[in-house]
Amino acid sequence: MSNLELGIWSFPVLLVLIFLRLPIGLAMLICGIVGTWIITGSTVPVLAKLKNETYSTFSSYSLSIIPLFLLMGQFATLGGMSRALFRAAETWLGHRRGGVAMAAVGACAGFGAICGSSLATAATMSQVALPELRRYGYSGGLATGTLAAGGTLGILIPPSVILVIYAILTEQNIAKLFVAAFVPGVLAAIGYMLAISIYVRLKPDSAGMRERAPYAERFRALVDVWPVLLVFLAVVGGIYLGFFTPTEAAAVGAAGTGLIALLNGGLTVRSFVGAILATASATAMIFFIVFGASFFNSFLALSQLPQQAAAFVTEQGFNPWLVMALILLVYLAFGCVMDSLSMILLTVPIFFPIVTALDFGLTPEEFAIWFGILVLIVVEVGLITPPVGMNLFVLNSMARDTPIAATYRGVMPFIVSDVVRVALLTAFPGITLWLMRLLY
Repeated sequence: MSNLELGIWSFPVLLVLIFLRLPIGLAMLICGIVGTWIITGSTVPVLAKLKNETYSTFSSYSLSIIPLFLLMGQFATLGGMSRALFRAAETWLGHRRGGVAMAAVGACAGFGAICGSSLATAATMSQVALPELRRYGYSGGLATGTLAAGGTLGILIPPSVILVIYAILTEQNIAKLFVAAFVPGVLAAIGYMLAISIYVRLKPDSAGMRERAPYAERFRALVDVWPVLLVFLAVVGGIYLGFFTPTEAAAVGAAGTGLIALLNGGLTVRSFVGAILATASATAMIFFIVFGASFFNSFLALSQLPQQAAAFVTEQGFNPWLVMALILLVYLAFGCVMDSLSMILLTVPIFFPIVTALDFGLTPEEFAIWFGILVLIVVEVGLITPPVGMNLFVLNSMARDTPIAATYRGVMPFIVSDVVRVALLTAFPGITLWLMRLLY
C-alpha cells in the first residue's frame, strides 16, 4: 500500500473508531501514531514527534486565549448577564407574535458576544429562556429548536473559540476574522427571527404572546445590560483599536466579567472554584483534541494526501465554485456525526490547500478569511442538524418532557434559514468582507 493510499484509508478507519465511541482526540491520535509508524517503519520518529508535539501543543501561547474566553463565559453566567440580556430583549419584543422566541435569539446573540462556546450559550440561555417560553404557551419543539439554533450564535459572533482554532491552523489574523464574522452573525440572528415569524404565522397555536411592557420597564431593562456592553467594548473594541492583542483582550474580559459577577453577588468562593474546574475540564478536552488532530495531520502530511489532493483538483480544471459547494456539503454531512471543533481540526488541513489553489478573484488573505467564515457557518449548522447535532442533545437534556423528534421538527426552519444564508454569503463574498475592508 502506498503512502497516499494509507492516508486515504485512514479516514474510514478514523470514522469507525469514532462510531465505536472512542473519544475523537484519542481516535485521531491513534490513527496518527499508527500511520506515522507504518510510513517511517520505525518507532523513533513516532516517539520524537510525541515528545515535541506534546510540548508545543500544551505550551502554545496562541492557544492560551481559549481557557480565558471559556472562563469569561463562566463568569458571565455567574454574573447574571444571560438573564439581563433575555429580560431586556423580552420587554422590547415579547408582545409580538413569536416575540419571546425572538427575544431568546437576541439574548443568545448578545451572550455570544461574551462567550465563545456554542454549547455553553445554548445551555446557559436555556436555563433562562425555556421557563418563559413554556409560560407563554410555546410548543416544546419550537422552544427547544429556537434555543438550539440560538446557541450556535455563540461560535459565530466574536469572540469565537472555533475561529481562534481556524486562525492558528491557517496562520490568519484573529482580529480580522472576528471582524469578518460580525456581519454574518447579525444576519444569522435576523434570519432566525424571520424564521420564527414565518413559523408562528403558519402554526398560530405553537406560540403565545405576553402583554406589552411599558416603556419605563423597557428602558430599565436596557440599563441592566450595561455590563455586557462594557465587556464587549473592552474586549472587541480593545482588539480593533490596538490596545490589546486577542489574548490580552481575553484576559481583560475574564477579569472584567469576574469583577462584575463579584459585584452582583454571583461569584462566591464555591462558585469561583466551580467556574475554574469547569473551565479546566473544557480546556483539557479542547487541548487533547487539538493534540490528537496535530498528530493525525502530521501523518497526513507525510502521506502527501493534502498536496496530492490539491494538485489533482487543479489539474482536472474543476470549476472553483463547484469545488467550494462540494466542500460545504461535506461539512454539512460531517455535522450530522461530529462536533464542530473536531470537524475544523480534521478537515481544514485537507481542504484549505485544495481551495487556496483555486481562483475566486480574492487576495489570499481575503479568501482565507471568507473561507473561514463559510466553514464556521456550516459547522454551526452541523450543531443543529439531526440526528447528532450537539445543541439538540443539550436542549433535550434540559427539556426532557419534549421528545427529541419534536426538537428535530422545531429546528428545521432555522436550518432552512442557515442554508439560505450560506448560499448568499457564498455567492457574494463582499458581504462577509465588507466590514473588514472598511476597518483594515
